[in-house]
Amino acid sequence: QVQLVESGGDLVQPGGSLRLSCAASGFTFSSYAMFWYRQTPGKERELVARIGSTGGSTNYADSVKGRFTISRDNAKNTVYLQMNSLKPEDTAVYYCKVRWYGTDYWGKGTLVTVSS
Repeated sequence: QVQLVESGGDLVQPGGSLRLSCAASGFTFSSYAMFWYRQTPGKERELVARIGSTGGSTNYADSVKGRFTISRDNAKNTVYLQMNSLKPEDTAVYYCKVRWYGTDYWGKGTLVTVSS
């Protein structure tokens, strides 16, 4: 069974940094692109970043470009999101996702709160 488990969410001050992790299991991790999304109450879930199966291709939402970095360690079946220069508007529940055989699988999310 495909499983994704996010961790690393916390309360941080504006300008601070945080690294999120997503541990994956139940599929051949190194064969699939991975995604980070985020969502706040009342808003549509937003794609934050994507990374190709080997880590050779990355894409970012304009809102996080230059501040966030997605990476992966295929030996550990883990995808990361390094978040720097955090802003209050980055506050959200962050989810990782994989599309496996035409179906999107999601973790349960981890909460990031950026506030002073």
